[in-house]
Amino acid sequence: MTFRIHAALTAVLLASVAAPASAEQVFNRIASFPVASNLPADKDKLTTTSAEIITASEDGNTLIYSDSPLGAIGFIDITDPKAPKALGALSLDGEPTSVAAVGSKVLAAVNTSESYVKPSGKLNVVDIASKKIEATCDLGGQPDSIAISKDKTFAAIAIENERDEDVNDGAIPQMPVGDLVIVSLKDGAADCASIKHVSLTGLAEIAPEDPEPEFVAINDAGEIAVTLQENNHIAIIDGKTATVVGHFSAGKTDLEGIDNKTDGQLSFTGKAEGVLREPDAIKWLDNNRLVIANEGDWKGGSRSFTIFDRTGKVLYESGASLEREIARIGHFPDKRAKSKGVELEGMEFASFNGQNYIFILSERASVVAVYKDTGAEPQLAQLLPSGISPEGAVAIPGRNLFATANEVDLGEDGGARSHVMIYELAEGQPSYPTLVSKDVDGNVLGWGALSGLVGDAEKDGILHAVSDSFYGMQPSIFTIDTTRTPAEITNVLRVTRGGQPAQKLDIEGIALDGKGGFWLASEGDASKLVGHGLYSVSAKGEIKTEIGLPADLLSNESRYGFEGITTVGSGDDLTLWMAIQREWKDDPKGTVKLVSYKPKSKEWGAVRYPLEKADAGWVGLSEITAHGDYVYIIERDNQIGDNARLKKLYRVAIADLKPGKIGSELPLVKKEEVHDFIPDLKVTNGYVLDKLEGFTFDKSGKAFAVTDNDGIDDSSGETLFFPVELKATN
Repeated sequence: MTFRIHAALTAVLLASVAAPASAEQVFNRIASFPVASNLPADKDKLTTTSAEIITASEDGNTLIYSDSPLGAIGFIDITDPKAPKALGALSLDGEPTSVAAVGSKVLAAVNTSESYVKPSGKLNVVDIASKKIEATCDLGGQPDSIAISKDKTFAAIAIENERDEDVNDGAIPQMPVGDLVIVSLKDGAADCASIKHVSLTGLAEIAPEDPEPEFVAINDAGEIAVTLQENNHIAIIDGKTATVVGHFSAGKTDLEGIDNKTDGQLSFTGKAEGVLREPDAIKWLDNNRLVIANEGDWKGGSRSFTIFDRTGKVLYESGASLEREIARIGHFPDKRAKSKGVELEGMEFASFNGQNYIFILSERASVVAVYKDTGAEPQLAQLLPSGISPEGAVAIPGRNLFATANEVDLGEDGGARSHVMIYELAEGQPSYPTLVSKDVDGNVLGWGALSGLVGDAEKDGILHAVSDSFYGMQPSIFTIDTTRTPAEITNVLRVTRGGQPAQKLDIEGIALDGKGGFWLASEGDASKLVGHGLYSVSAKGEIKTEIGLPADLLSNESRYGFEGITTVGSGDDLTLWMAIQREWKDDPKGTVKLVSYKPKSKEWGAVRYPLEKADAGWVGLSEITAHGDYVYIIERDNQIGDNARLKKLYRVAIADLKPGKIGSELPLVKKEEVHDFIPDLKVTNGYVLDKLEGFTFDKSGKAFAVTDNDGIDDSSGETLFFPVELKATN
């Protein structure tokens, strides 16, 4: 089963650039909307915001999302979906947990609880056009998910009354118990007097007295499916009679070929047996089939999704197959490996142009998996990049649109903001992923955090890339075939010391040594006991020589060290040139060093390189590579998204690289701008990524660049690998 899924996805990902006369329809991202754009004028621009659950007006022109940190729901005008506009936010005096549009209204479930033991909540009926609250219903507890019946006559709301994870290690039961609320609707307005509470106790085996309802979905027959997440159970309720008509355990599953160790390396050889699914999101595929996303929350989390019939019979279990596909595009979150891996949580289901699609959201990998529902085994069609931690999604088939709400906001830490991302289904080729890995030795080759590039000496279109210290227990040199679309990692060389994985390295640069091996540059960090240094590595990956920096250079060090390495000349005249990322203590403000080293004479030297001024944060160097008569240098700021201003390529004439003695007055070189990367970083219509870290030329002279995805730690995991068209220069 896993092989068939992988083969099907690979066929899509590696399709020819030349599209057939009638190209298949694919989803591509067309816009990204930073949720902070909806902040009220009196709020600080770094106020934490979030987009969690998202819905769309019936005309498909307005998106509405819940923003728990802000205590509001936000509105986005997508009349032109490629240019979404902020419509502001409405404060709701509590914590919005879910939204659902119906008619001209949007229903917002709001948590108003004083504490875990005193839960409370309300349902607000909001007019979309005026953004005014027209009615409020008391829900009698803390709400989670909300869904609208297909005939728009009622809404179902899961009243979770969530557990306190600090009490008894989060074990259940924990009182008071939750239930299910059903409220009648007329023209989108809720009839508060009609509210019915449906008891869900006595159903599950784990803690029958504490059901913990989580997510609801309603089929065409008006039946409500609700997940009892911590109880690993699913119940079905007749929406008209408010009675339980069926229930079953979500059961357990076995996992093979997973990475279940958080250890600074990627190895998909582990297994886990008897894992509770503990589902979060649930959707009806028809009136007989249900699909669940098995996030886990207490003891479970099978990294999978499962399709059941209404009696609880398993019709399909994804097992580790999706997680392994996610690893192939560089999005596996190693820091979550020992827990719940990619953590599938949110979900959407819709029919576009006669084809049913299941959208599975990976909270930790920041990926949306798009499956075609075949009625039997679903077919994985695409993996879409999302913002950090997609929580909710909404399909708008009438406009061929799909949107995700991505909850994590890292603005206060200088990172990416929470975003709503918009995708369109149209004929064409997938714009993402831009880099995938080929299986090696019959297993998934995981990768991430690429930090340096060099062209192969013998073959056109072949590059080598290194990963940085995020994978400190598995330093690696990857081979990339750029002639494929997307580019393909075809092999890996592990860097070893004495036959074991070389530790205490932060590889940020790679160059060929002319003998089949490599020179590597490692960026030091004294706080992590990682030294600055150069490493000569054999064609088999073994470190042959380790070269530390001279004392007169190290005496002024900072942790922002070597960020690239290249070679100039050959034989006895070979010189290594390294770019230091930021100013060290002895650097005049606004300059950094390009450091030289001659392996034959063991002579060190340096020149000074002038930096651009930063509009915000800092500016530094990320790569250096020699080609022709020049060395090419990436200079960038550390800003992301709308704040990014400087991501450029400069060149310095090799003839001007005349190093001075370390500790003496160093010559200042002149630079020439040759490329602005920001348009390249916008091509997939996401926010501008901050860490452009690799650049090189292949044997034929074609240029390529790559971004560092930080190992999917406080990152969306996106890696952009792309050819670079350099403008003509004199």
